[in-house]
Amino acid sequence: MAECGGVDSNPSSHTMDKSITLPPDEIFRNLENAKRFAIDIGGSLTKLAYYSTVQHKVAKVRSFDHTAKEAASDKLYEISVQEEVTARLHFIKFENAYIETCLDFIKDHLVNTDTKVIKATGGGAHKFKELIERKLGLKVDKEDEMTCLIKGCNFVLKNIPHEAFVYAKHADSEFRFQTTNPDIFPYLLVNIGSGVSIVKVESEDKFERIGGSSIGGGTFWGLGALLTKTKRFDELLQLASKGQHTSVDMLVKDIYGGSYGYLGLTGDLIASSFGKSATADKEFSKEDMAKSLLHMISNDIGQLACLYAKLHNLSRVYFGGFFIRGHPVTMHTITYSINFFTKGEVQALFLRHEGYLGAIGAFLKGAEEDNPNQYSWGENYAGSSGLMSVSPDMNPMQRARSGTFPFDMLEMDRLERQLMNLPLLQDPSSYIPDTVDLTEDALAREYWLDCFEEALDGVVKRAVASQPDMPEAALRAEKFRQKYRHKLQTLRNQPFAYGSLTVRSLLDTREHCLNEFNFPDPYSKIKQRENDVALKYYQKAVKSLEELSWEERQFALVRGVLAGNVFDWGAKAVSDVLESDPEFGFEQAKRQLEERPWLVDSYDQWLERLKGPPHKCALFFVDNSGVDIILGVMPFVRELLSRGTEVVLASNSGPALNDVTNGELQILTERIAAMDPVIQASLSEDRLTLVQSGSSSPCLDLSRLDKVLAMVARERQTDLVIIEGMGRAIHTNYYAMLSCESLKMAVIKNSWLADRLGGKLFSVVFKYEVPAGKPGQDSAALTPS
Repeated sequence: MAECGGVDSNPSSHTMDKSITLPPDEIFRNLENAKRFAIDIGGSLTKLAYYSTVQHKVAKVRSFDHTAKEAASDKLYEISVQEEVTARLHFIKFENAYIETCLDFIKDHLVNTDTKVIKATGGGAHKFKELIERKLGLKVDKEDEMTCLIKGCNFVLKNIPHEAFVYAKHADSEFRFQTTNPDIFPYLLVNIGSGVSIVKVESEDKFERIGGSSIGGGTFWGLGALLTKTKRFDELLQLASKGQHTSVDMLVKDIYGGSYGYLGLTGDLIASSFGKSATADKEFSKEDMAKSLLHMISNDIGQLACLYAKLHNLSRVYFGGFFIRGHPVTMHTITYSINFFTKGEVQALFLRHEGYLGAIGAFLKGAEEDNPNQYSWGENYAGSSGLMSVSPDMNPMQRARSGTFPFDMLEMDRLERQLMNLPLLQDPSSYIPDTVDLTEDALAREYWLDCFEEALDGVVKRAVASQPDMPEAALRAEKFRQKYRHKLQTLRNQPFAYGSLTVRSLLDTREHCLNEFNFPDPYSKIKQRENDVALKYYQKAVKSLEELSWEERQFALVRGVLAGNVFDWGAKAVSDVLESDPEFGFEQAKRQLEERPWLVDSYDQWLERLKGPPHKCALFFVDNSGVDIILGVMPFVRELLSRGTEVVLASNSGPALNDVTNGELQILTERIAAMDPVIQASLSEDRLTLVQSGSSSPCLDLSRLDKVLAMVARERQTDLVIIEGMGRAIHTNYYAMLSCESLKMAVIKNSWLADRLGGKLFSVVFKYEVPAGKPGQDSAALTPS
């Protein structure tokens, strides 16, 4: 029952429209490499899913053999851009009126597939079966609708952060996205199609329809059509959005003259839906009747959902189906109903991609032999249209009349690494990576959107410079500029498009767009140059540190990490200096740092801790290449190793800005080990380990880390986590609570952010925290003003 009514009562709504020209660069992307198909056809919308292989460029580094004659220069490693094939899932939603046009397009562009079957679900699958088989030459294999729905729901909840949201109509931010609990089960799914199905989901393969109702979306549509003579569902909702239900409904105050305090009923509560129509001698407007009907249906469904949730002791209740379909009017009435009947104890949860659940589930059924659930998947912001605000003043057909194809897309990339939570999170279910939600903070949102738009020219320039031997690079860079600028414009109008809008999501969207146009590592040559230069000073830096007293050395090591962190090409204030003054170096960076006391300063507590027994194992999330990793982080790590602490260095799996990648760090560490017996011995004794974080972002989400990293952290009994850099320790994880000691170090390289935190440019954050119940300082005192 994914959608209302197997047949649309408007005979014109299923007329095949062949006049639309599809934009191949935007829709049905990479169709020529499609391998597997699934389709979900409802009463008015078709959702198509397909799997394709995508060929794109990746940046690889390879160490020169410095013992041979291979290296003609002093460069440590060579950079090459290679072709790589990865898997991508495509989901496209469009109106049934365009199904024949779309099938023709698919047929014309389908060249490399050997599939013989298309999995199908939904009430319209039978109706269009013959058309699909005739057009595509594929056998239609129907799958159970509810099974597909549940499989799709499980998939998006596991793989898409900020999938679920609470709708708050009158709040500054309508959409309040929820942190996905690592354990998504059990939950209640209330699917409102023609009727209502209420399903309890306990695991991947265990679910049960525990109840339902014949009073659902079809009831609203049918009674609405009789009352208002309006035949289209969307038009009925438009009427309801403009109506006043109090003109038709009898309220408590209409009966008692006010509230009924003895029973706890306020005067504005509906006592009887349509109650006034029996006695009032007047005509009621279509708008008012539609609004009254919407409240009646929503309240009935809400109460039913609450009773089943209470009966089965479930706190997570997701709503989906045609009746919802992202409509603010229905989400608001359902939300109000749930809040009322549970007294706020249960929230009505909606899904960003609920319209795709059936298609996703059907695809997963067809792909079981490939076991897609063994992988982690990530939303590709470059190819996804995002959650759009469905204005009650515009129905879907209006977009078609405007000359644009009314489509909606979701693309998901298969990730190389399986992701999971860092086991050291104090409470994974309440962990929120991002420090500021720009969806809710309008002032910050405006600043950061402007900031990213102003930085575009510099990113384009560096992208072209990273591929000097490719004459078409300038054209691709211009396409990147247009794509990312369009994404920024979308986010200005709809900040909620991809979940909570954050600095992290803006950075990740930019990285996705760069990769889309084959710029896998725009900063590769900058990193290479800075790594080569910094290595020449490593031994001198270590020697100068060894000449200091123990206490002087601890402070110098911390200042070294902070000074190294200044070298961040993602910060405009720094990149301007680095471009205008190539001689700007480590000592100059130290002079830029503010003097103590720092903006956030718990160095004294850290020093006291160092006077105690060594930590067993430190997990260090590193940041930038060059001076940062070589002259800042490595000496700090060396000191920890000398104290008897094992160290795990976690670096990005893929490129982002000038952050060091795992491939680069392997080569750098090998070279440093050749100069430094402490590092050499630690590597050979397995006390220094290098692992991938599973991320390709300048920020850090501790709930989506490489499974190997999580296992290493647990097996080594990690008792100290160090997070370095503005992206990882301020934009994200500033408030992250861990079950072990943590140290967050960063230099603020953005004037606006520094001012907002009560500091200035190059202010220092040094935040040492001990979990509650363990000896240490009160971390609450460390929050910036």
